[in-house]
Amino acid sequence: MPFKPYLDQRWQDGCTNAWKLWEEIKEQGYPDGYGNVRAYVSRHLRGRPQPVGPRPPSARAVTRWILTHPDALAEGDRLQLKAVLANCPELDALAGHVRSFAHMLTQLQGHQLPAWIEAATTTDLPSLQRFARHLERDLDAVTAGLSLPWNSGVVEGHVNRIKMLKRQMFGRAGFELLRKRVLLYS
Repeated sequence: MPFKPYLDQRWQDGCTNAWKLWEEIKEQGYPDGYGNVRAYVSRHLRGRPQPVGPRPPSARAVTRWILTHPDALAEGDRLQLKAVLANCPELDALAGHVRSFAHMLTQLQGHQLPAWIEAATTTDLPSLQRFARHLERDLDAVTAGLSLPWNSGVVEGHVNRIKMLKRQMFGRAGFELLRKRVLLYS
């Protein structure tokens, strides 16, 4: 095939579609059909190992890095996050908003919530804007949740435990046995 060097070069340039390659060399005077080009591409070009660069981080890994306190990140993760944020300004803006919300949450600074909501609604991030608008619906309760040291975690834990006991006993006994297990489990 006299067009092998051309096909090899186009393959290296990133054109991996055999039909497109065949159309290009047909315009240059290639007399044979598409089948020969497809066979050459499948045998000689697709079989070559492609140069593999570093694998990009998964969305789950980037999310974990953003949601983890910066001081708790490993050095390698911190560098990768910095590189990811440098390549995506929207993600960098989102990470800034997430970190400021996390600081507000952990330091019980609910009085800063209206300013955070204002900043979040002026971004070009629709999901963040939606989240901020939903916080505005019950601003007093959210502000109290971000300001007061009390929470309902213990109650939620008991509810979760009771539901687990109920699931374990599903179809086995009546309310009396469930009552005894709940009371004795405590």
